[in-house]
Amino acid sequence: MVENRDGRGRATLRWGAVRVVLYAGLFVALLAASELALPAALDNTNSGLLLGSALTLGAAFVAAAVLLLTLDRRTVGALGLAWTPAVPKELALGFGIGVGSIALTALIMYAAGGLRYTAQPGDLRGWAAAAVRTLGMLAVPAFAEEVLFRGYAFQATARVTGPLAATVAGSALFAAVHANNPSVGPLGFVNIFLAGVLLSAAYLKTRSLWFAGALHLGWNWGMAGPLDLPVSGIELFDAPLYDPVLHGSRWLTGGMFGPEGGVAGTIAFVTAILIVWRLRSIRESPAMKALRPIVDVAETDEKTGTEGR
Repeated sequence: MVENRDGRGRATLRWGAVRVVLYAGLFVALLAASELALPAALDNTNSGLLLGSALTLGAAFVAAAVLLLTLDRRTVGALGLAWTPAVPKELALGFGIGVGSIALTALIMYAAGGLRYTAQPGDLRGWAAAAVRTLGMLAVPAFAEEVLFRGYAFQATARVTGPLAATVAGSALFAAVHANNPSVGPLGFVNIFLAGVLLSAAYLKTRSLWFAGALHLGWNWGMAGPLDLPVSGIELFDAPLYDPVLHGSRWLTGGMFGPEGGVAGTIAFVTAILIVWRLRSIRESPAMKALRPIVDVAETDEKTGTEGR
């Protein structure tokens, strides 16, 4: 019995390792090829950053699709981007939780005297147009990060190690890739790690990257658009009508890194994690379950007695 369990454990680890390595190789190759084809367009302008995110999204999705179709014999929808009857609700709920969480952050900052606004030129029509542009600019990066960080490699890891270990490892990696962001500090790393935990929980509860992506987008849009605050140290947009003024210590507001660098952001992330994990209406839909995501309980190969394909 012990030998059988050990053998199965080795087969399980091999199953996961092969998929993660192949996925990483395919993703890097596809991204490098696409960036070589369009080097001049990938500058530091908003359009360049948007194109870079689109290339990342495409490479992450295609690499996952290839492995799902060939190694796992599942449809591409099993990744978590199938359009099921539950998707409109997932998009609305995810976006609402994201916007509500960053609104809680701003409320804490305001109540503690760390955030105020001053008037600047503009009108409501201009504000609405800027808000829509901001939403469009941030949608691709948000979903690109979700397909990359909560997509195939994360799902294969979670199937092998369990969701907790995969969430910790994936969230640590998510925080690490923000190491070069402007004005990042220790609390910023902690909060980005918590953001990774939140988004991992969003996927694991629903098996839907639509839900996780909408939550990610809602947080970023609320921060960059209506609140006019930096997103992970990057100031991309300027809302008409008003301008934010930060007061007090960086530990509260996050300073130039934005709310993700302060304790107000920590409180909001923890609150959002609890809401996502405990809210019973957030769950995997029957249609998504029928697609057999690889993160779900592993199948058994009757011939070999090891993990299914």
